[in-house]
Amino acid sequence: MDSASSDTRAPLGAQADNGLKIVIVGGFGVGKTTLVRSVSEIRPLSTEETMTQAGESVDDVSAVRAKSATTVAFDFGRITLDARNVLYVFGAPGQERFWFLWDRLFSGALGAVVLVDTRRIDDSWYAIDRLEQQGIPFVVACNDFGGPHHTPAEVRAALDVDPYVPLIDCDARSRESVKNVLIELVEHVRRLLESRSPASWKELV
Repeated sequence: MDSASSDTRAPLGAQADNGLKIVIVGGFGVGKTTLVRSVSEIRPLSTEETMTQAGESVDDVSAVRAKSATTVAFDFGRITLDARNVLYVFGAPGQERFWFLWDRLFSGALGAVVLVDTRRIDDSWYAIDRLEQQGIPFVVACNDFGGPHHTPAEVRAALDVDPYVPLIDCDARSRESVKNVLIELVEHVRRLLESRSPASWKELV
């Protein structure tokens, strides 16, 4: 598996003409911070804080007992696509008490990745509902935690997502795996743009 610490990061360009924003959402402890760290070419901005016993009365930690830190605002990373375009990746906090931040993070987003732990599929429903309400294109990425295997059809049915929404497996620790997820998202957005009239493109960009 790749890790963020072993990656050789490419040097940043002096400037870029276009910044494209992508948001990573999902339930508590599904690997959003790990994903941003894995793929970012810069040292990512992270707002992780140590979890304490006091937080157990606020957040449901029953399924993430091994987790020792949590995002309290957002994670941020950057990927250079070419000489003129860069991708800004924002990881949203997963706990319910921070959901009020999501609308701000969604503002201006090209699309989103819904990261799913298939051991806790129910935790992803809210993220999908919010994205559909906002009209933001998204893909579903099933993070590999080594749990029971679910077929894509089973996951799609459990999440009740439309057939045209891409659903793929990923490993948030692997830079190559995460890059494939982001490429799939960009291609999904491109297909949606091509299927719509030019007058409606402004809804997605």
